[in-house]
Amino acid sequence: MRVVALGGGHGLHATLSALRRCSPRVSEVTAVVTVADDGGSSGRLRRELGSLPPGDLRMALSALAADDERGRFWSGVVQHRFGGSGALAGHAVGNLLLAGLLEVTDDPVATLDTVGGLLGIAGRVLPMSTVPLDIEAEVELDDVPGPYRIRGQVAVASTPGRVLKVWLRPEDPPACPEAVRAVREADVVLLGPGSWFTSVLPHLLVPQLRDAVVETSARRVVLLNLEPEPGETAGFSPEQHLEVLSAHAPSLRAHAVLADSASVPLPDRLDRAAAQMLTAGGRVRLAPVADGTATTPRHDPDALATALLDVFDEIIGPDPGHPGATAVPPSRTDDDVMAHLSERSPRWP
Repeated sequence: MRVVALGGGHGLHATLSALRRCSPRVSEVTAVVTVADDGGSSGRLRRELGSLPPGDLRMALSALAADDERGRFWSGVVQHRFGGSGALAGHAVGNLLLAGLLEVTDDPVATLDTVGGLLGIAGRVLPMSTVPLDIEAEVELDDVPGPYRIRGQVAVASTPGRVLKVWLRPEDPPACPEAVRAVREADVVLLGPGSWFTSVLPHLLVPQLRDAVVETSARRVVLLNLEPEPGETAGFSPEQHLEVLSAHAPSLRAHAVLADSASVPLPDRLDRAAAQMLTAGGRVRLAPVADGTATTPRHDPDALATALLDVFDEIIGPDPGHPGATAVPPSRTDDDVMAHLSERSPRWP
């Protein structure tokens, strides 16, 4: 099976970590990552260099890094953040590496393939767009006449008001062609979990990517968050997440909705909300996918993998057990990566 996961940040990291455990049922994993971050290290590099914000891309690469000595070593390196109070303070090594390679290659796909080869990743990481994007939102504040418009991922994620809708700048941004192709050729497309307005919905606001998600013959699965996020979705019920999704992409139809059983207090309400976007025969599936030992809400990768495999069996059919199935495609060698870059960028030495 070829699975494409759309998202960003910690939510996408959780999905990718679970998909790594779905071997050999899942043979190809492609992460399509949002590129609208404007905070922290990513925001600083974006403002200084004008490049794609690298933070969410770095996290996706780390989630798919090879589970061997080399993969674990390089994953730790790219995730390491500089301390102190100087110019490098707060920057992740992987962010600087991606930003530097983007300047050398002028090609985000080649850059991500290069770092993916270094980490021996099990799959591929792609940006949802080839240009950095900005998120704008309409928000409503309690007891204050409005609504108001705010701009920027950080502003939307931390707003004290209720987010009503979001859109992207520039309008009609170009989608990454490789990401569009991956979605159209996938067997399953996963949307969520993650920051709903700033990591999940933006994929459906890039016209070519939205059309690919809506038109693909792949089965579509929506993964809900464990709980509302302060600011962005404060006070949201599980069903409100689906209502917002439908409002921003009315033509989207899902074959399944997966949620943590302990996070849904009123399953009947979620079923009714999901019915508006589910295909014929689609349904909500509840499963214990949260990490009960964590101090902050997060998905348990093993439990989420088990739940996803059950969903795959339901929407696609049982694993046929092909004898030649492998967990991941062979990792590119360093020579392969160098040859790839030479072809893609004449600036590569």
